[in-house]
Amino acid sequence: MKNEVKKIGILFGMENTFPAAFVENVNKRKEKGIIAEFVKLDDVYQGRPLDYAVIIDRISQDVLYYRAALKNAAICGTAVINNPFWWSADEKFFNNALALKVGVPVPKTYLLPSNERPTDTHPTSFRNLVHPKNWEAIFNEIGFPCYMKPHSGGGWKSVYKLNNYDEFFRAYSETGQLVMMLQEEIIFDEYYRCYCIGGKDVRIMQYEPRNPQHLRYIVGEGMKASKKMLATIKDYVLRLNTALGYDFNTVEFAVRNGIPYAIDFCNPAPDADYNSVGQVNFEWVLEAATDMAIKRAKEHKDGQMNLTWGTFVTRSIEGLSL
Repeated sequence: MKNEVKKIGILFGMENTFPAAFVENVNKRKEKGIIAEFVKLDDVYQGRPLDYAVIIDRISQDVLYYRAALKNAAICGTAVINNPFWWSADEKFFNNALALKVGVPVPKTYLLPSNERPTDTHPTSFRNLVHPKNWEAIFNEIGFPCYMKPHSGGGWKSVYKLNNYDEFFRAYSETGQLVMMLQEEIIFDEYYRCYCIGGKDVRIMQYEPRNPQHLRYIVGEGMKASKKMLATIKDYVLRLNTALGYDFNTVEFAVRNGIPYAIDFCNPAPDADYNSVGQVNFEWVLEAATDMAIKRAKEHKDGQMNLTWGTFVTRSIEGLSL
């Protein structure tokens, strides 16, 4: 970037409270040569940079045009948060396998082929696939009740809670071409949702996923977990985000019999709305995100890749295991 002023942009959709507060907070810091604004996307030509040192991405998972534009910006030097290349490759089943490799407990999970053949395929396309499945062995391994959900997705779309064989086969018949995974239910005593910003700052929040959205974050009752439990959860959060390479993420844990199981940790555009997370959590994530973005803008260097890559990628390149 030839311009001496380094711009931090935020790309967003329907959310209202966080983007405006973020821009205001960055500019309020009055860091020399750094300003923040809402991203303005006009012409996008291949190999031409956008005028941003840093972009916080809050929406490209839903808008493919944005994702393509951000990849182009990233290859031209913009520090896109989160890395759009990794975000495109990421999915929940792989994440569970990665969690096991870095020593984080996760529910038992089984990958299911799509119930219907993908468009433009033929029965011979699946000659390598063993069928029918040994359903009895699978159900014995995973157990009931369990959950069936897309192996890549979010927002509680196409998620089923299943109590027996009949419910499974009925639900599976509705999933069409979606690749699903069958996952053990963790009946939990405690539940926590954790922000991780910049791969180092962690905020552990008590959370009740069974409540309505605006009542899920429990405020004012004090943290019930022991210091040992909180330390373990923080350690697991950092392990996961270091391996994944996410700069802005949330991780959810269900605690069963004293063991925190990572339930959901692929949230690269996590909820940061004032009306759902509450004032205290909102102020924390606002300050942490501001610190991270300013730091990345200061570290930004022209003519090089400024993305974060997790250890799964960097150690693989070095020929090392996790």
